Amino acid sequence: MELIHRNLLIGIHDALQETFFQEKKYADKVIERLLKAHKKWGSEDRKVVSEIFYNIIRWKKRLEYYMGEGVKPNNIYKLILAYLLWSKTHYKKFEEFDGIKVADILTKLKKGTVPTKAIEYSIPDWLAETLEKELGKNWEREMLALNEQAPTVLRTNTLKTTPRELVADLRDENVECFTIKNYPDAVQLEEKKNVFLTSAFKDGLFEVQDASSQKIGELLDVREGMRVVDACAGAGGKTLHLAALMKNKGQIIALDIYEWKLAELKRRAKRAGAHNIETRLISDNKVIKRLHEKADRLLIDAPCSGLGVLKRNPDSKWKIDQQFIERIKSEQQQILQDYSKILKKGGQMIYATCSILPSENNEQVKIFLENNPDFTLVKDQKIMPSEGYDGFYMALIKRNA
Repeated sequence: MELIHRNLLIGIHDALQETFFQEKKYADKVIERLLKAHKKWGSEDRKVVSEIFYNIIRWKKRLEYYMGEGVKPNNIYKLILAYLLWSKTHYKKFEEFDGIKVADILTKLKKGTVPTKAIEYSIPDWLAETLEKELGKNWEREMLALNEQAPTVLRTNTLKTTPRELVADLRDENVECFTIKNYPDAVQLEEKKNVFLTSAFKDGLFEVQDASSQKIGELLDVREGMRVVDACAGAGGKTLHLAALMKNKGQIIALDIYEWKLAELKRRAKRAGAHNIETRLISDNKVIKRLHEKADRLLIDAPCSGLGVLKRNPDSKWKIDQQFIERIKSEQQQILQDYSKILKKGGQMIYATCSILPSENNEQVKIFLENNPDFTLVKDQKIMPSEGYDGFYMALIKRNA
């Protein structure tokens, strides 16, 4: 890895400035726009830009310690230089680095230690405290895993192909990949590649979906002919999985509060050949009330802190705070209370989050069950980031007949 082209340095600088200092700018979208705007960059250039950009976001707090100051809009080149020195990345002495005291950064690097755990794992102080309080001594192991780069995992669209056939098709397009044991539909890439350019993607043979996330559809145990409601469908990653598991038979009602997400879901469903999905915008409470006691299966993929997916969204740790987590917890409880009424007696639902905090997960389920004696926990599962994929929690809950 080396940084020897000035236009790549400027691209990284501008993308970091946008991500850190502009409202509602998320790293994945920022980098996507940057790479689209520079079509002449080769695959190696794109790799260098993406990797440096994401690593700087991931290690921001640690790099601020090496810099001796917090990141500001006017010192991003210093932040980049601190990263290049720390990661021993070969770089050209660009004019943008003139006047930066390299010796001060090197002095701190030579120490080989940092003063706090929050700096070591590059997370806000409040988050280090929260993780330690909720996860005990295991929090460091999980944070270590969350600071790694996420692998790219695909979910085979079994409406159109099999995992083995998908691997063969992708290899024909120079995308090396393999199936994963105990994940029936998952295929993992050997290295990061833009799979959206493949004909396999255009033909709807797969979706990008983390291996842990694929466990949710399996646990819900949907059958052909059922009526299933996905209450927080978003752009429909899990909805499409349910459609494939149901072999396009029965009905899936996908709900969300955002119209643009449901529009994206429709586009994806068309590509996947999933015909049993109907989208409904939650414009008011009546939309939920009309569905009371109508679903055989219900999926509540609740809004959460997203702490289980920091591998792929490292910027989110800088965008949330303790108040956000408190707010999201009361939202989760409200959603569980309101949406659980959609389930028929004898039906089953899943409450899921991509968080690793017990207070967002099993503790929420415990409160719900205490307040709703007509529901019973069948089983729950937590998947931790140290197991190799995203951190997730899922609880299968039955409404008593």
